[in-house]
Amino acid sequence: MAIPKLTAAERGKALQKAQQMRSRRAEVRRELKEGKLTLENVLAQSEDEIIGKMRVKYLLESLPQVGKITAAKLMQEVGIDEVRRVQGLGSRQKTELLARLAK
Repeated sequence: MAIPKLTAAERGKALQKAQQMRSRRAEVRRELKEGKLTLENVLAQSEDEIIGKMRVKYLLESLPQVGKITAAKLMQEVGIDEVRRVQGLGSRQKTELLARLAK
């Protein structure tokens, strides 16, 4: 499949949209870290394009008291691939994550 040729205006618009999505994801991660959002709230919004395309690994690492090692361990225990995105999580995986983090 060939890469489509974009005009300068189309490229600028695409770059602007990408920046807005990155900013929104960073905001969600910050709100998780500060406790303004819960993991349950975020997982419930998995249909949202911005949240749905976020990697589960980064989402878990944004939680208070969860770092890279804990996130990797949780994902391995639940059976979530390292590159899985939030929209790709099954209901069993979501339930399992919430149960393990509630402990």
